Amino acid sequence: MEQEKIVKKLNKDVLKKVLIGLAIFVAVVLIFGAGVVVGTMKAHFSYRWAENYHKNFAGPRAGFFGDWRRMPPPPGDFMKSRGSFGEIIKINSSDFVLKGENDLEKVILVTEKTIIEQGRNLLKFSDLKVGNRVVVIGTPNEQGQIEAKLIRVFE
Repeated sequence: MEQEKIVKKLNKDVLKKVLIGLAIFVAVVLIFGAGVVVGTMKAHFSYRWAENYHKNFAGPRAGFFGDWRRMPPPPGDFMKSRGSFGEIIKINSSDFVLKGENDLEKVILVTEKTIIEQGRNLLKFSDLKVGNRVVVIGTPNEQGQIEAKLIRVFE
């Protein structure tokens, strides 16, 4: 009788350890998967931006990097795809060009849903001026541009 209790307790302990081990393994796999998804999104944005550079900025026909798919890109060479900080250098009818980190130029698309703020004041797209320092938060599109959700203007 006592031996059966010991065996049952050992079985419960082993089962508990196996379940905890499986839970930890699943958590590690999910975290790794999330990292892969984020890295893939950044790589796709950089790739689309490079492929459409000549369309966005009248650059070289082969694109900014040429045919860079033949060799692996250096680590850390992907640009930020969800936003940018910098100075407005050109304003068009529904977008503007932002000169950001490392003098990298990005096209920022502005829609009617884009929120533009300076301090606590809401601004219109027409209030933006060349030379304004701004932070842009948005989502990348297929043309390598950023569709702005929020633009914050600094004085």
